[in-house]
Amino acid sequence: MSVRLYVGNLPKELERQELESVFSEFDDSISTKVITDRKTGKCRGFGFVTVKSEEQADEVIEKFNGYQMGDTAIKIERAQPRAKGKEEGAEQAPQSSGTSSNRRNASKGNNNNKSRKVASTDPEAVQPDPRWAQDLEKLKQLLAAQAANP
Repeated sequence: MSVRLYVGNLPKELERQELESVFSEFDDSISTKVITDRKTGKCRGFGFVTVKSEEQADEVIEKFNGYQMGDTAIKIERAQPRAKGKEEGAEQAPQSSGTSSNRRNASKGNNNNKSRKVASTDPEAVQPDPRWAQDLEKLKQLLAAQAANP
């Protein structure tokens, strides 16, 4: 069974061949994929590495997590399964435990709020996201004004 690993903090100028050469030192059977921007063709800062087994995945993570590539240390961890219906370039990065300034992890935490069940049946008991509360209130007022003036 193959294991897919997320590789983050990749330099923007990175080419697939460069990433492949780094991991080929470990084993020739490892496949690599660098996620690129459609418009510029440059690396988006992350990619994926596929290895043959769980043991090999652990070895790769241990050996290459923190490996200096360019000016930054790359980050390697197990990738989360792909979400069905998403584009190829929109693969999910892993969610790290602990505090991180990684935008992907921060946005994922907010997606969990959508799946929560609310115990109360009163629609007023549900609080809107504070980032959108003002806009939501304006929309409610506009809709109420339109409903009052048919």
